[in-house]
Amino acid sequence: MLVIKDLTKIFYRGTSNENTALNNINLTVNEGDFITIVGSNGAGKSTLLNSIAGVFPVEKGKILLNGKDITCQTEYKCAKNIGRVFQDPLSGTSPEMTIEQNLSLAISKSNNLSLKWGLTSYKRKIIKKHLKKIDLGLEDRLTTKVKLLSGGQRQALTLLMATVADPGLLLLDEHTAALDPATAIKIKKLTAELINENNITTLMVTHNMEDAIKMGNRLIMMDDGQIIYDITGKNKDNLTIEKLLKMFENKHGSKFNNDRILLSV
Repeated sequence: MLVIKDLTKIFYRGTSNENTALNNINLTVNEGDFITIVGSNGAGKSTLLNSIAGVFPVEKGKILLNGKDITCQTEYKCAKNIGRVFQDPLSGTSPEMTIEQNLSLAISKSNNLSLKWGLTSYKRKIIKKHLKKIDLGLEDRLTTKVKLLSGGQRQALTLLMATVADPGLLLLDEHTAALDPATAIKIKKLTAELINENNITTLMVTHNMEDAIKMGNRLIMMDDGQIIYDITGKNKDNLTIEKLLKMFENKHGSKFNNDRILLSV
């Protein structure tokens, strides 16, 4: 359902700071795949997600979503079919609007109703039903402005909004990295539940190797703008952090040197 062909992204082209962030990336994502993506800082993980989402133009290659070429689509147009959750819990919601207004917008998006967020008794029932899934008591706080919620509550709401819109593709960019450990565990559990329940095709960037191994059905490791491993099936089931680090060392010729990702193990 997602096909990426020879994707190349170069920043600061033609300058002394030129950086090839993506170097001829090729990737086929099947419907229902839940792919975790790991790699050191600068490997190209977030650049890959941003390229798919239309954040910036690429130098070369094609991005096909459900057979449609979205390579040159703007971020706004891509957002109609792609759900996103960012690292910053403040990024995915409208803080001055209430919980029910935010969710109403997401539901309207899923039904091609543009930005119509009119609330009816029927829609409130739907909103409450969805909020009960995240088990944070937000179904009893429908008229609370989102800016008054904690970071974890906002991230849970953002995740719910991204999935309730029935996206063709869900992109998660270190969406638990800014949360405290206890809250991060809750959000990861909720992530797996919502993705599995709705069979949402997902790409998730993470610095936590344990999460990358345990979550999803495929694991991709990136390095220097390229995919160096794509691990599935029994190979992923039998994977350990030690094995993954050894694979990187064998491929790269040096040890994995990234304190942030090692400390998150």
